[in-house]
Amino acid sequence: MWPIILAILRRNAVYITLPIAGVVGFIGYNLESMLSDKYTPYSPSIQELRAKRLSEESLSSNAADVEKLRLSSPVLERNLSPSLQPKSS
Repeated sequence: MWPIILAILRRNAVYITLPIAGVVGFIGYNLESMLSDKYTPYSPSIQELRAKRLSEESLSSNAADVEKLRLSSPVLERNLSPSLQPKSS
C-alpha cells in the first residue's frame, strides 16, 4: 500500500507542494507580524544631510580658513618594495 501512495505523491509532487508552501508562508507571515516590532527610527535622508552640509560650508565665508591635509608619510613610500627602500647605514 505504501509504495502506491508514495508513487502517487511522487507523480503529483508539484500540485501538492504549492498549497503546502502557501499555507506555511501565510502562517509564517502572520506569525512574524504578531511577534516583530515594526518601529523604524527616523534617520535623515541623504539629500537632507547633503543640503545641511552644503549650507554649513556656505556659511564659512573665508576660504583661507580651511585646514590643510597633512600626511604622515609620502604616499608613494607607503607600500615600497624592499629593493626600492633607501638604504640606512
